[in-house]
Amino acid sequence: MSSWNFYHLPHTLDEALAILQNDPHSKVIAGGTDLLLELQQGRHAPVKSLVDLTQIAELQRLEVLDHALWIGAGVPLNRLVAWPPTQRFATALFEAGSLIGGPQVRNVATLGGNVAHALPAADGAIALLALDAQVILATPEGQRTQSLLACYAGPGKTALQRTEIIVAFQVPLSKKGEASAFRRVMRPQGVAIAIQNMGIWLRRSGETIADIRIAVGPAGPTPMRAHRTEETLRGKPPTEENLVEAEKALLSEARFRTSPHRATAEYRMHLAGVLLRQTLQTAWERTQNVEPETVSLAVKG
Repeated sequence: MSSWNFYHLPHTLDEALAILQNDPHSKVIAGGTDLLLELQQGRHAPVKSLVDLTQIAELQRLEVLDHALWIGAGVPLNRLVAWPPTQRFATALFEAGSLIGGPQVRNVATLGGNVAHALPAADGAIALLALDAQVILATPEGQRTQSLLACYAGPGKTALQRTEIIVAFQVPLSKKGEASAFRRVMRPQGVAIAIQNMGIWLRRSGETIADIRIAVGPAGPTPMRAHRTEETLRGKPPTEENLVEAEKALLSEARFRTSPHRATAEYRMHLAGVLLRQTLQTAWERTQNVEPETVSLAVKG
C-alpha cells in the first residue's frame, strides 16, 4: 500500500500555496529525510498528497544581503556548508550543518526541514537560534517574518499552519568583534539526534563579553535560549568565577531529562557545563579573527 496517493511538483510559491489550500490532506516535503522514513516505518499516518517544494526558486536562494544572509529553506545542507559566506558570517550554522546526518543525507536534507520537524535538539535550529535568525514564511495572506521560536509548539510539534511554507531564514552577519560556535555530543554511531548540543554567539569588547546568545538542546520541549545564563556573562570577562556562575544559571533554567536511548538527565547536566565552556572559548577566540562586514551585495550561491 502506498504511503501517498498524489505527488505534486509546483514551480512557484503561489502554486504550492494553492494546492495546500485546496487539498486539506496535503503535506509539504523537500528533502524528505524525516518524513519519508517515518512513512516507510509506519510512524506517520499515510498522507493523501505530498507537495514537493524542491523546484521553487525562492527556496533555493542563497544571497548576502546588506546586513544578513538569506538562506533558502530548501537549500540542501551540503550546498549551504559549501557556500563561503556561511562559514565566514554564520560559523555556528556552518558547523551544525556539517554535522547533520551523513554526506548522503546532507545532499538532500534542508534547513527548513530541520526546523519544521520541531525537535528540541535539532542541530540546525540550535545554531539558528544562537545566531538570532528570523524566519520568512509564505502564507495565503502573503509573506511575514517571525522569530524562530514562534515556529515551535512542543517536541515534534510545529506551530506553523498547514498552509504556511518556510521560505527562508535571515541570519545577521557577524561583524568585527563578533563570532559564533557550535558543539554537540552524540552516540558513537554518528547520525542520531544529539545527546546535547549548544550554539553560542558573542560580541567581544576588549576582555569583556559585551553581548551573548546561548542556545541549548534538548533542554526543554523546544530549542531553548538560555537567557539567565546569558545575563550572568553579559558585560563581564569570561573568568573562572563568572563561568562557574554561568554553569549554575544554566543548570537552574534548563529542563534536562532522561531519554531511554541516549542519556540520563544527570549526564546531560554534566555535558551542558562542558559544552558551555568549550563553545564559549571557541567563539571568544574567534572574535579576534572575524573581518569587518564590508561584503559585496552581489555574492550569491
